[in-house]
Amino acid sequence: MNVEVKTRLKAVNSEKENTKSETLTESLVEAIVNGEIAPGSKISEPELAKRYQVSRGPLREAIMRLEGLSLIERIPHVGARVITFSPEKLIELYAVREALEGMAARLAARHITEEELVGLKHLLSTHSNHIEEVEGSSYFHQHGDFDFHYRIIKASRNSKLISLLCNELYHLLRMYRYQSPRSQSRPKEALNEHKFILQAIENRDEELAEMLMRRHISGSRSLIEQQILIAEND
Repeated sequence: MNVEVKTRLKAVNSEKENTKSETLTESLVEAIVNGEIAPGSKISEPELAKRYQVSRGPLREAIMRLEGLSLIERIPHVGARVITFSPEKLIELYAVREALEGMAARLAARHITEEELVGLKHLLSTHSNHIEEVEGSSYFHQHGDFDFHYRIIKASRNSKLISLLCNELYHLLRMYRYQSPRSQSRPKEALNEHKFILQAIENRDEELAEMLMRRHISGSRSLIEQQILIAEND
């Protein structure tokens, strides 16, 4: 076998391993977000390799990616564990969201296309029907292109904001949404707030779009703070 053929085979194998790792990462992200792999649980490479029928190479790469997404943390003398939300971490997460998503809404009002606006209107109409069908119970489980916030961030056209909010912080937020008590959700109020935000963006009112987004997220943070206070007093 000549050098050129060996090089091609090596490249093909490397690509296959990378694809396996990406697919595995997606599976592990969803398992952590929905609580199938519980918060605080230890990451066992042998167990996960057996469960997902993969070799250690792609698995270790996937675990590194999960660390990059802050879904896994390494604790000295303990090892890798799934992140556990503390009240402090939640408040920090929402404070960062308020500032960054406010900026994203402002930029979206400047850069959003007519096609994106039509898509967002249709999305909110779909969400309205969904809330009625499930009584709001899973409204906040929407993600990717089905998530209003995700689309607004993408419409900002700011690559750094997109990287921070759609990768680094996004799955942490989804994890909290998915696993938080129903009492901490307000689906109908959130939907109405989304409609006002979209109206401001459609009107190209950058200042109002930012203010409404910040107020929207601040309201969610206040609700969390109230629940934390209640829990501490029980």
